Amino acid sequence: MTDDVELRRLATRRADMKLAFRSHLMAYVIVNAGLVAIYLMTGDFGDYFWPIWPMLGWGLGLSAHAFTVYMDGEGMRDRLIEQELEKLRRKN
Repeated sequence: MTDDVELRRLATRRADMKLAFRSHLMAYVIVNAGLVAIYLMTGDFGDYFWPIWPMLGWGLGLSAHAFTVYMDGEGMRDRLIEQELEKLRRKN
């Protein structure tokens, strides 16, 4: 019974992480689309596409978020929690 409860807790946490990433992605798309719209509405289509800077900066953070949610396998946080639990068990 305890294993099922623990698995459900872990599954819930992972689902929450994925939902948080999707919200982050949607905010990125909406805000950057707005910045591009402002760029286009100002009518100054020179060689300098200034919306690239917030897109790149935020994109790096978004990439890191995606890595921790989808590509880190078991999850770095889960591994760190397990390591800390093992240390605490050895102390007691």
